[in-house]
Amino acid sequence: MPSIRNILDTIKTVAGDKAPALNDFFKSNGGISGLADKFQNGGAGELFASWVGTGNNLTITPLQISKVLGNSQLQEIATKFGIDTTAATEFIATNLPVLIDKLTPDGIDSNPAGIDTNPAGIDANLAGMDGIALPPTA
Repeated sequence: MPSIRNILDTIKTVAGDKAPALNDFFKSNGGISGLADKFQNGGAGELFASWVGTGNNLTITPLQISKVLGNSQLQEIATKFGIDTTAATEFIATNLPVLIDKLTPDGIDSNPAGIDTNPAGIDANLAGMDGIALPPTA
C-alpha cells in the first residue's frame, strides 16, 4: 500500500499547480469511493471501474464528465483552477482516469479515508510540482 507521501506525490505529478483544487474536488466528492458512487449514478460506473481495475483504462469524454459532475461543480472547479469551464471539463476528462489509476494500485483504494490527509498543510505540500496535461490559466 502506498504511503501518504506517495499519494500526495501522485496528485502533484498529475495535477501540478492545480493539485490543491483537485484535492478539494476529491474531498467534496467523498474521495475515491464517493466518486465511484457518483460515476455509477451518472451512468459512467464502467468507465470508473476500469480506472480502479488493473486492466486498460477506458476513456471518458468531456460530455460524460459534464453529465456525471454537473455544471455547478464544473464551474466551481473551473473557478478554483482559474480557467473556463470547458478547459476544466477537458482537464478532468484527461487527468481523472490517470489519477484514479495511480491511486488504486492493484485495483485497491490506497487511501479509503480520502486524499486530504493533512488539511492544514496540503497547499504547501502540493505546490510547485510539474504535471501532465495542465490547462492554461485564464
